[in-house]
Amino acid sequence: MKVAVAGCCHGALDKMYETLELLQRRHNVRPDLLLCCGDFQAVRNEADLRCMAVPAKYRHMQTFYRYYSGEKKAPVLTVFIGGNHEASNHLQELPYGGWVAPNIYYLGYAGVVRFRGVRIGGISGIFKSHDYRKGHFECPPYNQQTIRSAYHVRNIEVFKLKQLKRPIDIFMSHDWPRSIYHYGNKKQLLKMKSFFRQEVESNTLGSPAASELLQHLKPTYWFSAHLHVKFAAFMQHETNSKEELPKATKFLALDKCLPHRDFLQIIDVEHDPNAGDSLEYDAEWIAILKATNNLVNVTQSSWNMPENNGLHAKWDYSVTEEAIKEVLEELNHDLKIPCNFTLTAACYDPSKPQKNMEPVHTINPQTTEFCAQFGLTDINDRIQQAKEESSGRGECEEEEEEEMDSTGSAEEPSEYNTDNSGLSSFNPDEIMLDEEGGDEDLSTCSVDPSPDHPPEFSTSFSDIRIMPDSMVVSSDDAMDSNKEDNEELEKSGGSKQGEEKSSTERSLKRIGGDENGNSGVKKIKRRNQAIYAAEDEDKTD
Repeated sequence: MKVAVAGCCHGALDKMYETLELLQRRHNVRPDLLLCCGDFQAVRNEADLRCMAVPAKYRHMQTFYRYYSGEKKAPVLTVFIGGNHEASNHLQELPYGGWVAPNIYYLGYAGVVRFRGVRIGGISGIFKSHDYRKGHFECPPYNQQTIRSAYHVRNIEVFKLKQLKRPIDIFMSHDWPRSIYHYGNKKQLLKMKSFFRQEVESNTLGSPAASELLQHLKPTYWFSAHLHVKFAAFMQHETNSKEELPKATKFLALDKCLPHRDFLQIIDVEHDPNAGDSLEYDAEWIAILKATNNLVNVTQSSWNMPENNGLHAKWDYSVTEEAIKEVLEELNHDLKIPCNFTLTAACYDPSKPQKNMEPVHTINPQTTEFCAQFGLTDINDRIQQAKEESSGRGECEEEEEEEMDSTGSAEEPSEYNTDNSGLSSFNPDEIMLDEEGGDEDLSTCSVDPSPDHPPEFSTSFSDIRIMPDSMVVSSDDAMDSNKEDNEELEKSGGSKQGEEKSSTERSLKRIGGDENGNSGVKKIKRRNQAIYAAEDEDKTD
């Protein structure tokens, strides 16, 4: 079957689906499934906008609300994970996954589903070591810290995914697995994004948690986004025994959704021709959720997952064939995910804007039904209970939370001790660029318009690439191989390549110890938020 993969959507659903329709008209290629690797921005109303960790001037409604209200329907089944620019209050309603609109499915904090026999897994958010070992304690209305920590990956989700034993066909993460750049054309990557060099050379770019999952799951495909650049790699995995067959993962990172950007990829994936066209639960994953249910934590206390270190009575939560069989029997061997989408918030009305709408903590009926069916803990219900219990003890806990800074818990060190986010005194995701401009992506993008002021462009077919049968890039020739890809990338860069080259000579500094930001450079953007920053840079230029 044909699978379309998109990078950071940033709420531009109309643009994304129009591009797919153009693909069908011009080349008679119709994808059976669309995957989106985060920054989906399922924004329903003004309250949702306030739950996005972006500056207020960059909060635009975009077009998701039209699909949420039923005005439009996604023309192809869409499955997505969360990134770091999301309406976190909306996605938080569905910790185990669920429909955010008809035909648009969110995988949850972590999840595995099946479509036509293809196993698709994913993990939402980005990695930050200071929040990694905490529980999912956040709930709206968020404060300055929790609006960001809400989308940070937690160790419990990684632990659950590591219990999987059956092969995974496709896996998605928002940020890249750390070290994956060593298995692709690193030279070309640094040519496109020169300010990655320090992190690449120190091997600190990307998520160590995602890297751990990549080595454990060894999926056939791994797709990511976040860094707003296209990059392919091929990773040959080591075998654990002579009997084990060698495995390899084809990795692809996608660009952001903007006109004339290479943000869509079409691949052919082997599937079960006898399987139905419905999205289905994965029986092994459901069994793992049941087995790990007692590990659910909704506090900010840091804690470690069970491991074979003599401190835990049980550390292996992988499931038996018998446990999987029990799940199948519970469902009468009908794994179809029910189409039980429900409106849980008022939808944006352009004729009646409500700028003062406040976000509220909502328990979604889909989650309630899912937890009741499989005997799982409703995380949001547990958070609500904890909130009510703590309300009688005054505001001391809230004050303690606000006192916590980006250094996180001091009692125990994180198992991942390399995290550059702690270097920032203003925003753990932000970096500094000099006054004269940055790389191509940052200097050419524009702020996404609101639906009331649509962009003046027609869908360009340059936004699409059809994946060849193999996108092999070996580690041996990562520096100079794949000349065709290099030429393609150079063409897409156009006249900006000269500017790219000169930008490598400019120094790039993270926000450091100067609390006032008086470092002589303009604080204009995050590395992973380039799409929002062009307005200021245009003025500078």
